[in-house]
Amino acid sequence: MLFPTTIAGSLPKPEWLAEPNKLWPTWRSSGDELQRAKRDATLLAVKVQEDAGIDIITEGEQARQHFVHGFLEKVDGIDFAHKVEMGIRKDRYKAMVPQVVSPLQLKGRVHAFEAQAARGHTRNKLKFTLPGPMTIIDTLSDSYYGDRVKMAFAFAELLNQEALALQADGVDMIQFDEPAFNVFMDEAADWGVKALERAAKGLTCATAVHICYGYGIKANTDWKETLGGEWRQYEQIFPAIDASPIQQVAIECRNSRVPLELLSLLKGKVVQAGVIDVASDEIETPEDVVATIEAVMKHVPKANITATTNCGMAPMHRDIAEAKLRALGTGARLAREKLG
Repeated sequence: MLFPTTIAGSLPKPEWLAEPNKLWPTWRSSGDELQRAKRDATLLAVKVQEDAGIDIITEGEQARQHFVHGFLEKVDGIDFAHKVEMGIRKDRYKAMVPQVVSPLQLKGRVHAFEAQAARGHTRNKLKFTLPGPMTIIDTLSDSYYGDRVKMAFAFAELLNQEALALQADGVDMIQFDEPAFNVFMDEAADWGVKALERAAKGLTCATAVHICYGYGIKANTDWKETLGGEWRQYEQIFPAIDASPIQQVAIECRNSRVPLELLSLLKGKVVQAGVIDVASDEIETPEDVVATIEAVMKHVPKANITATTNCGMAPMHRDIAEAKLRALGTGARLAREKLG
């Protein structure tokens, strides 16, 4: 099938699960009640995507408070009790973050609960997202390793353990989210992609990396305004990614200043092209989706294009996010009719 659809990963959480429209929401309940609520929200996320015509679905990241910290909560060696303030993405914004204080190891499975719940309730292909090693270390304070690369590879080992277990759960695609790649371009090309390869070692399911300029939050939109008329950060990292065994690359294309000709640097990859803008509440039309796909087709063979969202939808209003999902599904169908 041409132009299969997916999403970057996250969907807004229902108001009965967590505070709405926040990246770091407070849960509405705790204990067994919270676990039941997470399961219900996961199944709802599956249903919403299926109804919208999304082909490769996710569990919507409903069981995670944050896309990075949802993984970190299950890692020994991290001190959450004594957080420190740290600049994230080269001081784009400040956050109180936990510290790495001893050797890292998993406490057990991280995402089995939600992955198995989603797998058991859909016949669609299932994608599962994990934070990439470079993005993780940019969201933590290091009080143990004293070396960014060493700590990144320590996390890559843990990510690999969970990724292999998710594959055994029946997940069809593992996607690593690396928004840090377009901030630390030299490091990404030098060792970041290698750490990503370590995280994906041994996987036989489809593999992907999601790179983006961030959620549609003020810190990110303000930063984008400083980047000029063209965003060419990917020019430094696409060659390294293209040379890696990672099979798919997810990037934003709708309302983006990324020159689409840079996509031609990803010669051997499936491109998950963002055709839905998550930094705007304006609902795309199916024709908008077709137009973005057509623009991408000038640089990527149509058989290698998947239609997706620019980034996660976690902080969006639910009604807007769901309308955008419907536009994505309907637009991809229209594109198959017109361009197939």
